Amino acid sequence: MPLKMFAPVCCAVAIAWLGALPAIAADAELDALNLESAPEVAPATSANTKLFFEGALGDASQRYLPDSRNMGRASVDLYYQGRLTPGVRGVLSDRLDYFEPTLAGSDAAVNSLREAYLSWQPDGGNSIFELGRINLRYGPSYGYNPTDFFRDASLRVLTTADPFALRENRLGTVMLRGQYMWSDNAVSMALAPKLADTASANGWNLDLGATNNRDRAVVMLSTQFSKNVSGQTLLYKQTGQSTTIGFNMAALLSDAATAHLEFTRGSEPSLIDRTLGATNATRTRNRFSGGATYTTLGKLSVTAEYQYNGFALSQADWSALGSAPATQLAYLSEALRLQELAARQSYLIYVTQKSFGHKDLDLTAYLRLNPGDDSKLFWLELRRHWPNFDLSFQLQQNIGNANSEFGLLPDRRVVQVLGTYYH
Repeated sequence: MPLKMFAPVCCAVAIAWLGALPAIAADAELDALNLESAPEVAPATSANTKLFFEGALGDASQRYLPDSRNMGRASVDLYYQGRLTPGVRGVLSDRLDYFEPTLAGSDAAVNSLREAYLSWQPDGGNSIFELGRINLRYGPSYGYNPTDFFRDASLRVLTTADPFALRENRLGTVMLRGQYMWSDNAVSMALAPKLADTASANGWNLDLGATNNRDRAVVMLSTQFSKNVSGQTLLYKQTGQSTTIGFNMAALLSDAATAHLEFTRGSEPSLIDRTLGATNATRTRNRFSGGATYTTLGKLSVTAEYQYNGFALSQADWSALGSAPATQLAYLSEALRLQELAARQSYLIYVTQKSFGHKDLDLTAYLRLNPGDDSKLFWLELRRHWPNFDLSFQLQQNIGNANSEFGLLPDRRVVQVLGTYYH
């Protein structure tokens, strides 16, 4: 089948698949609520090792070109943790992606060493020390995490629009981390030294220039305020910038509802200044993300989230760049590289439905809205589970006028079918 026919065929298959499904059972049990942001994507194959192989075929209809863009990918994903001695644990997490055709500015094969570190807990006590490449993730929000200080420049490749998968697949940062826990509190410090100057386009490079291109440190105090409310207070410092303060919190509101928020305040160059290379000027601004999740007895979970980035362009400033679309695209690329919010304000609706008409079929979808220009990004995944295999259908639609955030993107619609084998 020609790949240019791939998108309509995939849509027809998905519609036919859904039409054949039985009705959703009304007596489904309530899922246990999870105060953390990222749900599990892949099932564990053993206590210590997760290994899966994934293949994907896709088609992207182009906004400015008559022909669509074909996509193919093969991936191997490995995660291992195990005890080397009674007090020492080793962690290794690696992903290899092969693309056809090759991504622009990249090798065909791109290896991402996400984590490789040792963890030492002396005599099973309250202290833990870790050394190596660690994927340190902070913040309970779904689509934008202001307190996730080590997210920038950590994505070697982009294989999905799912924000949880992006957090999982990024590179960790080489650091020394210590943590001490007592009663309902914990304090930790992480020190990440500069190890290289610039990022590498070599697919087999460790890419320390992306994650460790300046000295950085973060101190975090975690507090369990009650059985239903927990939070973190953070201080972050990097070379050449003043200290940024941050706070995040997650709360269980009822048996079916949770709430979360994140806030940071600091001084740094704006996103447009970073895009243009003018990084000497700094300004003091806030970042914020907050929302709530409601889960029904039918295993439907809906999250609404408001997001704010004081370092992003206002709608008036974005519109003023309309005469320079190349600068607008460069701005969006820099936001993606830094995993930053490109708009000053944004809304997110994130929906998951377990057992979507069948006990082994899950639906995940989200809608991101830029209220300034009314552009939208819509993403949907249908995932069918078997004991050792998943089959997924993914659809992404970028909606908006030619001068809007999502209407400017070259890909109008992206369709993918993925097969994942768990070993």
